[in-house]
Amino acid sequence: MIEQIATQPVWFWLCFGGLLLIAELLGTGGYLLWTGIAAVTVALITWIFPAMSWELQGTLFAVLTLLSAIAWRSWLRYRPRNSDKMLNQKNQQLVGLHARLIADTENGYGRIKLADGSWRIHCDSELTANTEVEIIAVDGITLKVKPVSHQS
Repeated sequence: MIEQIATQPVWFWLCFGGLLLIAELLGTGGYLLWTGIAAVTVALITWIFPAMSWELQGTLFAVLTLLSAIAWRSWLRYRPRNSDKMLNQKNQQLVGLHARLIADTENGYGRIKLADGSWRIHCDSELTANTEVEIIAVDGITLKVKPVSHQS
């Protein structure tokens, strides 16, 4: 078995990289992705330069793994982030949106249409249908709104 691996290092690196990438698919959160890509890259380089020694292949694999992990970490650090997007708090993304009332409010409660559904709203004043409102808060499944005043 070892002799077969030694005579065909390209297949060893391809299989090793493939196994690492499959393990990544099982949910390691990105830890094995770059190691698997480094192994596949070593397989490609070994295919181009078949006389490369095992020591050099191992060193190349280690260097490529480190370089790819460092590059990925620096990309994560400097990529633009949307701080207004709150993970696991999708309803908070509604704050600031404008919509129109579907019908007149009764006792401060009414409904607006957002996307493909209608939402219950509450406001401090009575409003008529088709009034433009802005969502100012979310309270459970009720949106707190205020009328939008258009100033010219």
